[in-house]
Amino acid sequence: MFKKLNILDEKRPELRKVSTPVEGPLTKEEKDLINQIITELRYSQIEKYEKKYNLRPGMGLAFPQLGINKRIIVIVHEYEEGKFNNYVYVNPEIVSESEEMIAADVGEGCLSVNREVEGHVPRHARVTVEGLDIDGNPQRIRAREELAIAFQHEIDHLDGILFYDRIDPNHKFYTEQEMRLI
Repeated sequence: MFKKLNILDEKRPELRKVSTPVEGPLTKEEKDLINQIITELRYSQIEKYEKKYNLRPGMGLAFPQLGINKRIIVIVHEYEEGKFNNYVYVNPEIVSESEEMIAADVGEGCLSVNREVEGHVPRHARVTVEGLDIDGNPQRIRAREELAIAFQHEIDHLDGILFYDRIDPNHKFYTEQEMRLI
């Protein structure tokens, strides 16, 4: 049976804390929660389930958004219609990033921010992320474009940063000449 997650709202102070690194193997409860997150993120991107369960579309979630102060992120990326890749990173770190900056043309959203926030969020076009998988094995990914934005967004949550913190209040929108918009 599907049980909806209790995602914290942006006003909650827990979202502004720097998360604690995970020591040792994940517990059964943490692994079960990761599977629940994957299910909800996938359902939120499939219209019939989104409507059935009243979900907001999202592709990523960090443990702090559930009130759990641990450095764990989950991204469910629809790379092709109806086909998804799941990325679970424990203690993720961005180890390299491109000089090229991009922004999502329509702006970013967040499952903890229940309102429209206008502005482009500058992000690196490509990032290399290292961390551990669900079983504690080292893993590394070179993410680009939309997936790179998702990794940067979720890792920001681990440092108490919300996407709108990165919007320049004096220059909210960029032109294609200033930054590549995707």
